[in-house]
Amino acid sequence: MPASLVRRLTVLLASGTLAATGAVALSSPAAAVSTDVVISQVYGGGGNSGATYTNDFIELQNRSTTPVDLTGWSVQYASAAGDTWQLTALSGTISPGRYYLVREAAGAGGSTPLPTPEATGSIAMSATAGKVALVRTAAALSCSTGCAAVAGVHDLVGYGATASSSETAPTAGLSNTTAALRNAGADTDNNAADFTVGDPTPRNSAGGPEPEPTPTARIHEIQGSAHRSPLAGKAVATVPGVVTAVGRNGFWFQDPSPDADPATSEGLFVFTSTAPTVRAGDAITVDGTVTEFRPGGTGGTNNLSTTELTRATLTVTASGVALPAPTLLGPGGRVAPPAVRTDAPGDVETSTTFDPTVNALDFYESLEGMLLRVTDSVATGPTASFGEIPVLPGGAGSPRTVRGGILYSYADSNTERIILDDLLAPLPTVNVGDTLPGNVDGVLDYSFSNFKLALLATPAASAKGLPRETTRKQFPWELAVATFNVENLDPTDPAEKFAALAAIVVKNLTAPDVVALEEIQDNTGPADDGVVAADQTYARFIAAIAAAGGPTYEYRQIDPGDKTDGGEPGGNIRVGFLFNPKRVTFVDRPGGGTNTAVGVVKNGHNAALTQSPGRIDPTNPAFDNSRKPLVGEFRFLGGTVFVIANHFSSKGGDQPLNGRFQPPTRGSEIQRHAQARVVRGFVDQIQAVDDDANIVLLGDINDFEFSETTQILTAGGTLLSLPTTLAPAERYSYVFEGNSQVLDQILVSRRLGHWLFNDYDIVHVNSEFADQVSDHDPQVTRLLVLPFT
Repeated sequence: MPASLVRRLTVLLASGTLAATGAVALSSPAAAVSTDVVISQVYGGGGNSGATYTNDFIELQNRSTTPVDLTGWSVQYASAAGDTWQLTALSGTISPGRYYLVREAAGAGGSTPLPTPEATGSIAMSATAGKVALVRTAAALSCSTGCAAVAGVHDLVGYGATASSSETAPTAGLSNTTAALRNAGADTDNNAADFTVGDPTPRNSAGGPEPEPTPTARIHEIQGSAHRSPLAGKAVATVPGVVTAVGRNGFWFQDPSPDADPATSEGLFVFTSTAPTVRAGDAITVDGTVTEFRPGGTGGTNNLSTTELTRATLTVTASGVALPAPTLLGPGGRVAPPAVRTDAPGDVETSTTFDPTVNALDFYESLEGMLLRVTDSVATGPTASFGEIPVLPGGAGSPRTVRGGILYSYADSNTERIILDDLLAPLPTVNVGDTLPGNVDGVLDYSFSNFKLALLATPAASAKGLPRETTRKQFPWELAVATFNVENLDPTDPAEKFAALAAIVVKNLTAPDVVALEEIQDNTGPADDGVVAADQTYARFIAAIAAAGGPTYEYRQIDPGDKTDGGEPGGNIRVGFLFNPKRVTFVDRPGGGTNTAVGVVKNGHNAALTQSPGRIDPTNPAFDNSRKPLVGEFRFLGGTVFVIANHFSSKGGDQPLNGRFQPPTRGSEIQRHAQARVVRGFVDQIQAVDDDANIVLLGDINDFEFSETTQILTAGGTLLSLPTTLAPAERYSYVFEGNSQVLDQILVSRRLGHWLFNDYDIVHVNSEFADQVSDHDPQVTRLLVLPFT
């Protein structure tokens, strides 16, 4: 190529080289694989009884291929449980592959002095347990726990079982005659795994081995056929490829000469920290260190890691090169297998099985960082508030909903979905069923427990025109009972939210007689100020409904204890009732309180509540940090109806569907099952007094229509879950990451469920729309209540 067409650019990102050129040094936190200087040995028994060496010491090693200037850095020590750190300042440069010895306090014993140190301090370290940090500043730390994540901490070693801070877990305990020695090449962010206890062997700058030549590698060799790179932690040289996409802190490049193995990706991300200087279409070679980055840091333990190059030096050999042809994802191209994992490996990153033909997680891993294409995709969820769109490439996938989404179940998690990400380009606003016609290209990334296609350009969107549903008006002889999660409603919300929710109640739900509300917040909303009353929230919502042309509802509820019902701290969400007093009568029975359990008594031939409204067993541990069920006694056309409003514990603590651990642990189910047993027990109390009692149990159950939670509620046919009476394609009230599913339910007792002309409707007005006013769809049932009950 003529010299005029060749642009050569060297970006030096190793900290030592940057220091030499006057650039800003870059470093990873301790809670990441260290790619240059690490603590390689810790010894605190110097000069003690039985010790050979006269001094304590800390040894460092530079594992990178470039020098690192330690001027301004420090090594620091704190006791096993302490937060007071002593430090020794460092200076000078540590060469590639070499060691750096820091001599600390001497004891009265020992016979052998240390080799000549590069730095000298006076810290008297514990021989058995403590904490040692390599810090990029000379400011003393003040932490006792979580020190690996503190800004400036470059590496951290907790030694001895009592060390209060470490990377994952501390090393075994040391003694006067043993040191913690880093295993060759090891840095898994786990001190217990990375260090071995053995004889101290102090080394200074003259004692390190000569660095081995850095091996060359191709991207598919770096990616390997596994979730973690076989070269993780190692330096590689002259990795060739073409830049496919450029982000704000790095870029992707891809090998235009792939191997024949579909299990190995040909794409890779290069982390530059600052804005890259390369452009798409640059042909480059890269030297760097292979690193596994886990999105979310210390809070992202459930996330898969992504393979990348760090501390990179790159050379641009040509510009304007054609990008590698995108790999088609979906019909006509590569199609994900239906199972996330066909086995149960636990941690997939340590599994010996990797098969992209049967495991969807492995399938997407085999495409990590590559340029992909989807064609004529269909949105299965609305554009999220953070700009992402879940789609079916080519519109292919099943089982579909009646309105264009796709139904989720534990048996079918819809691995054919892919989430389009706005990381590189803004995305359009779409609703479920809208299409992105033609070809859309992006690079495959991973974040927030999902593989995502970061699009190279903003795609066009074609609107389907999905309508918001409206249910029919109840007949005069029908009791209409609805449930509606209003998503943290409180007086600090704008008037537009109150008006939009009111319009749904009046127009789309046609003003039900009774509405069970979930997520009503207190009068000051998320402010953590001790306020628990919500009378202003209800009053404002009732006024908005009346202004929208609806009835003037009344409300009943019981305030929770401060910060006892979950939700936002200080928000004090709770369940409550709205009812139309011109259509129904609420039977008020005094005595209900925050921690008072409602009971059931006989009233003539019928059952009655001891308090109305009343909370069901509110101090039961099943409802710790969760909403307490509320029951109310209503009269309609001479008949009594017991309405039980619920908001069971959420799925928020469960392991993610596409995360590191498979199968995911759904730990939140334990509490929901316990809650279901308590509520079912209360239903049994009512029916023990009156076997034919009219009972409506409803709300945000946070579980599916055939889940074990629902099975507990419906065991023996006592209650009927109304979602099961709909056609499967109509069973959903919530859309999460493009998966349509049932979370909200209405269940009714035998007497109400047996009337063939009683009906039920999930009214789709929110979950499928980008401009949703709540993330849940409300639902309503219209019931015939016999007057002699």
